[in-house]
Amino acid sequence: MTDSSARDPLLDQSALAFGAPDFTAITPEMFVPAFEQGVAEAAADIARIVADQAAPSFANTLEALERAGARLSRVRRIFWTISSAQSDAAIRAIEPVVTQMLTRHGIAVAHNPHLFARVAQVWAKRDETALDEAQLRLLDQSYRGLVDGGAALEAVDKARYAAISEELAALTTQFGQNVLAAAAEWEMVLDRPDLDGLPVTMQAAAARRAELRGLAGRYVLTLDRGDVEGMLSFSTRRDLRERMWRAFTTRCDGGAQDNGPLVERILALRHERAALLGYASYADYALTDSMAKTPEAAMALLLRVWEPALLQAQAEQAELERTAGIPDFAPWDWRFYAETVRMARYALDGTEVRHHLTLARVRAAAFSTAERLYGLRFEHRPALAGWHPDVQAWAVSEANGTPLGLLYTDDFARAEKHGGAWMGSLRVQEKLDGPVQPIAYLVANFAKAPGGTDTGLSIDEARTLFHEFGHALHALLSDVVYPSHAGTAVARDFVEFPSKFMEHWIVAPETLAAFDVPEALITAIGHADDFGQGFATIEFLASAIVDLALHHDPSAISNAKAFAAHILATLGMPATIAPRHGLTHFTHVFDGGYAGSYYSYLWAEVLDADAFAAFGEVGDLFDPALAQRFRRDVLAPGNSRDPMDSFKAFRGRGPHEVALLRARKLAS
Repeated sequence: MTDSSARDPLLDQSALAFGAPDFTAITPEMFVPAFEQGVAEAAADIARIVADQAAPSFANTLEALERAGARLSRVRRIFWTISSAQSDAAIRAIEPVVTQMLTRHGIAVAHNPHLFARVAQVWAKRDETALDEAQLRLLDQSYRGLVDGGAALEAVDKARYAAISEELAALTTQFGQNVLAAAAEWEMVLDRPDLDGLPVTMQAAAARRAELRGLAGRYVLTLDRGDVEGMLSFSTRRDLRERMWRAFTTRCDGGAQDNGPLVERILALRHERAALLGYASYADYALTDSMAKTPEAAMALLLRVWEPALLQAQAEQAELERTAGIPDFAPWDWRFYAETVRMARYALDGTEVRHHLTLARVRAAAFSTAERLYGLRFEHRPALAGWHPDVQAWAVSEANGTPLGLLYTDDFARAEKHGGAWMGSLRVQEKLDGPVQPIAYLVANFAKAPGGTDTGLSIDEARTLFHEFGHALHALLSDVVYPSHAGTAVARDFVEFPSKFMEHWIVAPETLAAFDVPEALITAIGHADDFGQGFATIEFLASAIVDLALHHDPSAISNAKAFAAHILATLGMPATIAPRHGLTHFTHVFDGGYAGSYYSYLWAEVLDADAFAAFGEVGDLFDPALAQRFRRDVLAPGNSRDPMDSFKAFRGRGPHEVALLRARKLAS
């Protein structure tokens, strides 16, 4: 279409710069008709592949599959962007409808016997065909993806597979909506005397929130992680810390949004589906295309780190108890007294950190780091509207001005947004039929400072921004032919590697000095991780171990909560540390792509710590040769080759685990 007025804002590429979606023209009621049309067109694309009278080949089957459903992919990406970052009542109402429609379409494709036969024929002759590494990988993954989608099952098992998939899609959608609703409904209303210890910026944000609720003169905190960690770290009111901790850790555990029954039903269905496909457990199924390969290998890593982390956490708690001088040290005391220790030992003042690490400065530091490492430029494009007024657009280009893609940033917490932080794609890079530039986005939940002032970030929040920016760079610097290989479409335990890797630069003295952080504070920030790594590691490992165990042992289904408690008790989990994610609000696992794979953050951290050590070995965090190798060997290939080959290409060998233990201060 050449007439911009005839373009469909969901199905067609817009006339805006970079072909960015015209969010000003999109309304919720447009989505269902657009999905219906997109699914029909995608089904027609599959029908044409199947009807081809020519012998199946890589070009007429695999490459044709890569092209199929392009318009459906466009509307799907736009919808999931909005449904996660701006999920108002109208969007939530149609989310189950869209989920069911996409699930049924996916099953219809995977269970099409004629399509599977064509792919299987090409796969069977793969050694007789002159295919390059990326083509062989696409062929193998497409074939195995169809098999794991139920393509090889008998008719009765296909029917059961389809029923399981539909029910799972509905349950996981409900799980996420429950977490969103529970967080939106809870608030802590405070008065001025209740604010002792809280950073000024946090107080101001709480006051503004209260005004918007008609509670002028009071202060409102929510269950956004920023509010929670701020309260637990700085409030001198132990009773309020406890109240906040209990509300946060028991979300959706009972009440109107009870996710307990959903957890057990989801686990049961996942294990049943894995069994249909011939796997011993869901974890075995989930890890087939991972770097770990098996649940046993993933669990072995977690347990190897658990022992030194537990010893470190016990030593940290002993020191905190001495500092606190209270007889009943509790989980809501950890962060508060850890801040006290850091202040006394390293002069690390969390309030001063927020004064210097403002959102604008940290983002500028991220852009500057990408420029120094990879030669990238970022230009603000205020004329490109996003899905909310807070969203900003940035054109990304090479040092010579060659356009690379577009980046959206959506930084502030609001009721319609899911919790946490994430990166996504509105369009992925590819070169199948000519160069296509990526459009990526970053979403966070920072507390918005009132009156247009710059929002102050904690060290952890600044790391979060750099982490998600690392994912965005993975998407923006992708250089592949096939869209299925683009950017972050890699193994789950590899995808977190480039993002964890990027975190190092925000705490680097060179970065901090560039935006005038005082030398004493730079030194203190450098020591921020010298205390508390035992706590942080156990907090993470507890969630990762529980996730893996639940998805590896079908006996966990009947009472998941008791099973998880038993696993942690057996390992000696301290009563004063709670898992980072409780089962009933563990959206990574029960409404995301990390089921059986939450361990992947630690696996990726092994890669990250070892890769970053290469820069330490040459003594230059911005070494141009190393940076270009990382771009070429890790970021650009995406999923076009085995991820271990990508790591070895950069490092010259496989990863060494000791770098992780040193980075987490767990190695002597």
